[in-house]
Amino acid sequence: MPAEGTGSDPRRKTTPARWRVLGHPDGMLIYQVQCIVEHHGWTEPAAEDRHKIILGRSGAYQRRLNGRTGVSDATSVLITRPGDEVAVAHPYGCGDSYTCLEIDQAVLTDRPDAARWLGRAGWAGTSDAPLDLAHRLLVAECRRGLDRFEMAERLHRFLGRLLQHSPLAGEDAGGDIERAVRRRPATLAAHRRLADRAREVLATSDFTLGLEEVAREVGTSPHHLSRVFQRMTGSSLTAYRNRLRVRAVLDSLAEPDGRPLGALASEYGFADQAHLTRVVRNQVGHPPARLRRLLAD
Repeated sequence: MPAEGTGSDPRRKTTPARWRVLGHPDGMLIYQVQCIVEHHGWTEPAAEDRHKIILGRSGAYQRRLNGRTGVSDATSVLITRPGDEVAVAHPYGCGDSYTCLEIDQAVLTDRPDAARWLGRAGWAGTSDAPLDLAHRLLVAECRRGLDRFEMAERLHRFLGRLLQHSPLAGEDAGGDIERAVRRRPATLAAHRRLADRAREVLATSDFTLGLEEVAREVGTSPHHLSRVFQRMTGSSLTAYRNRLRVRAVLDSLAEPDGRPLGALASEYGFADQAHLTRVVRNQVGHPPARLRRLLAD
């Protein structure tokens, strides 16, 4: 398989995309994809034929996993297994980029945590800042060049790290509200739609919208939106917005042009360079200058 190319999105065979294979060690395949949006409607549902982990990097789209529709963006993690049915759509006019790890079932069968992988149905959730940084550092190391032995070991370590991520470990961020409104399914559905709509607005904006403007976009009050979003996602709107902004900054830091941090602060809606540095350090534990060295090719 060539290292780079333009053709069908490996996630959905009918979606045009640019892709780059990072490695193919020992029954595993890791690659990056940048979707090219030509049609905004849904792809035909297709059954997965391998175990896959899809880690969002930028942009936003809609996905339908085993009949359940949701929003995927730079914070998203999607885990599928053979037989899961997936379709995607790009109604927002923007593309998305992501990293995909495909794994042979035999590889998972040999792991001590095999039951947790093989017994899992398709799962869609989000990554926290440490998991996202681990994902990006893994990609950076693969892009710099690893031998098959080291790449396989790093991928296995990442799989273990992924299972330690709290929602995958059994916590359900939306469980409290689902239990609270279990007798009112219409309320639960409305709250899900409201939270998803807020995610759409935040993920496709240029980070200049205020809270009142976001609430106006989704047709509710700031207080109601903040309360429902927190209960449905386990995250405040501010924390979620910062996660999106930090991921956008990390993408920019990995680029070779080396834009000044002040310019990045202005582009992504931070008060100034010091604010950007503080938010990035609080989320991922490193200042932007060090992250630029770690993430660059």
